[in-house]
Amino acid sequence: MSWMILERMRPFTDTLPFDEALRMVLAAPTPTGRTERVALDAADGRVLVSEVVATLDVPPFDRAAMDGYAVMAADTTGATMAAPVPIRLSGQVFTAEQPAVRVRPGSCVQVATGAPMPDGADAVVMVEHTARQGDDTILVRRTVTASQHVGSRGGDITAGHLVLDAGCVLTPARIGVLAALGRTDVEVYAQPRVAILCTGDEVVDPGHSLGPGQLYNVNRFTLQALVRRHGGDPVALPTSRDSIDALSHTLSRAGGCDILVFSGGSSVGERDLVIDALRQHGDVTFHGVAIKPGKPTVFGRIGNAPVLGLSGYPTSCLSNAHVFLVPLLRATARLPRWQPRQLTLPLARRITSTPERVQFYMVRVVNGQVEPAFKASGDITSMAHADGYLTIPAATEGLDAGTDVVVTLYE
Repeated sequence: MSWMILERMRPFTDTLPFDEALRMVLAAPTPTGRTERVALDAADGRVLVSEVVATLDVPPFDRAAMDGYAVMAADTTGATMAAPVPIRLSGQVFTAEQPAVRVRPGSCVQVATGAPMPDGADAVVMVEHTARQGDDTILVRRTVTASQHVGSRGGDITAGHLVLDAGCVLTPARIGVLAALGRTDVEVYAQPRVAILCTGDEVVDPGHSLGPGQLYNVNRFTLQALVRRHGGDPVALPTSRDSIDALSHTLSRAGGCDILVFSGGSSVGERDLVIDALRQHGDVTFHGVAIKPGKPTVFGRIGNAPVLGLSGYPTSCLSNAHVFLVPLLRATARLPRWQPRQLTLPLARRITSTPERVQFYMVRVVNGQVEPAFKASGDITSMAHADGYLTIPAATEGLDAGTDVVVTLYE
C-alpha cells in the first residue's frame, strides 16, 4: 500500500527564491477604496480619507497658561524678590467664565489655568512669584514679558490652515486634533476584509471534544489576531474538510473579502488540496518558496482577491504570515510598510541552518545575548516564547557563537 500513497504525493520540483516571492506578493495588493465614517473613539489606527482644514481657532480665545495674576507686563518691570512691585487686585476669573473686569495700568486680575484673559492684560505672573499684601494688593516678585504664560488665540491651530493630510494614519494625538476642532466622527478607509480558512480533518475548534488524531485549531486565532493588529477585519470561515468539494463550498462563502488566507493543505500530500482548489477557482502565482519554515507557501488570486496559502503547522503559519501576510495586508489597508524594531546582539551558542533556503529562526534575548527558541514547526510555543527572529541567508550553513546577529522583534 505504501507505494500507492507515494504515487499520489506531488513533491516540489522547484522553489522560488524568497526575494522573488516577496516581490510578487508586494506587487499584488490593490489599496482599498471603500470608506466609512467612524466615531472618534473608534478611529485609532485608521487611515484618513480627506485632508482636514481647521474651521476654528484653537484655543478660541486668549487664556491663562498658569494659575496667577493677569497683568500688563510693563507694570512688572524691575520686580525682584528683594524689591517686589505692588499691583492692585481688581477681580478674578475662573475657567468657563467671561471676564467682567478690565486690567488697567497698575491693576491685575486673579486667573486660573485655562481661564480667558481679561481685556487689557498681556501676561500672567505665576502665583509662586507673588505674595498678598492686605485684601487688594499683590506683591509681584518677578518681571514678566508680554505674552508670558499666555495661550494666545489660534496659538495651536489657526482657522483655515491644513492640520491633517489625506492618507495619514490616525494616532491618539491626531484624534486629539479632530476633537479640538469639535469633530465627533471622521471619514476613514474601510479595513480590508481578510477571509481566514483553516483546513484539515484533524482540526477542531476550541470548545469541542477532540477525537482520535485531532488537534485544536491554533491558526485561526493567531491569524485573526495578526490581521486585527495590522489594520484588517478578519472573517473566520468554517474549517474545511480535506476534499475539493468541501474547499469549494467554503470558498463560496469568502465573496466580498479583499484577501483570502488558507492555513493547511498547501503541501504535497494527497490531501493537500489547496493548490487544486485555487487552480479551480482562480490562478496560481507561485507554489513553493525556498524558505524555512514555510516551503509549501502558495500565492495566487481568485477574482480580484490575493490568496495566500500557509502551512498548517502553527509556528510555520504565523512565521510566514509575519513575512508575507503583514506587508500584503498593510498595503491593501493603505498603512505604511511595517518596520519592526531590530537589535544587534551576539549569539549565545552556534546554530545551524538549511543551505539553499532563507531561514527565519526564532530566538529569545537573554542577558544581552541571543538564544534559540525554535523547537518544531508544529510547536506554537516556539513563537510564544520568542522575542523575535533571525533572517539567515540561503548561502549560510550556520552561525557561530559570539557572532553579532540582527534580531527582528515580534511586536
